[in-house]
Amino acid sequence: MNTYDRHLLREWLAILGLVLCATIGLLLVQVLYDDFRQLREAGARGLDLWMYVVVTIPSYLALVLPLALLVSLMFVLGKLHRANEFTALRTAGVSLGRITAPVWIVGVAACALTWWLNASIVPWSVEESARLRDNLQFRKESGVLPPDRVGVVYSVGFDNPRARRMWFFNRYSQFIQRGYGVAVSALDERRRELTRIVAAEAWFDVERGWVFRNGRVLTFRTDTGELIATTPFAERAEERFREDPKLMLLIDRKPVDLSLPQLQRLIDYFAIDANPKGTPYAARYFGLIADTFAPLIVIAIAIPFAVTGVRVNPAVGVSKSIGLFFLYYIFANVASSLAARQIVDPATAAWVPNIGMTAVAAWLFVRMR
Repeated sequence: MNTYDRHLLREWLAILGLVLCATIGLLLVQVLYDDFRQLREAGARGLDLWMYVVVTIPSYLALVLPLALLVSLMFVLGKLHRANEFTALRTAGVSLGRITAPVWIVGVAACALTWWLNASIVPWSVEESARLRDNLQFRKESGVLPPDRVGVVYSVGFDNPRARRMWFFNRYSQFIQRGYGVAVSALDERRRELTRIVAAEAWFDVERGWVFRNGRVLTFRTDTGELIATTPFAERAEERFREDPKLMLLIDRKPVDLSLPQLQRLIDYFAIDANPKGTPYAARYFGLIADTFAPLIVIAIAIPFAVTGVRVNPAVGVSKSIGLFFLYYIFANVASSLAARQIVDPATAAWVPNIGMTAVAAWLFVRMR
């Protein structure tokens, strides 16, 4: 590293830190605006609120890092261009690649950081913040409701085409991990009902499988659907039933509220019978992977803007960066629409915004030459 490298990094990293803090601060204000009332109504105290904020922050780092890189880089490079530092270096025979080498090195490091965040830190943050919200709600409800009414999710349905079983719970308590008003239908290869287990309650046991209590087993004729036998039971364990209740409860959650491992589980589940409901989850999953290369794309866009721009206030570069992010969201919306209509597969749709912004960067570099 020479004197110029240290000068560039010192100027840039200082602004980058400020932009990161400001952006994360704004996002946290939005989070508290959305969640503060719910947390307070759930009985959250001061320590609970601070813990929720600390746990939630990492989930936004990968989201704000490209924006912070673009804004800070446009500001700093625009400032150097305005001070004729680029002109002096180019006149001295220094190539543009050498001038911007520290920026590209930081960009590669930012890509590695983004991957690490999306693969490890963000999943932990998403799941832990959801667990904190649930625990607060459970704590509040446990003081006024019986255990089987705490943390209840109503009308839970789950289809397991691989095992040919369909599940339904009138309600499922996440607090005690038990379902009530249970019906499980076993189907043949033509999706005709063979048997149905109905029970007052059921729960999953790692060793015994699903355990049913106070119910009966109904047997049907496959050709007519006629009930031919009914066998009551006090308690019945089905060791072959290995459906995970956590997966059952993920089905109706929004993709943006799920971590990378949870998205993968839902993709695998919907892929069994090529269910189109898995498309939003697949688009979100591959989108997080594609975001790994966003820092390099941001740098590729910022450099031509700064080097060829007019010598005006650096804030002009910041305003340009905001316009570029609007363009990025246009690409993202187009990709989402294409994926939702099954015109392109989710993996391709996830890369469309990055491909579009890469094309913009290539065009800017061509113009610069």
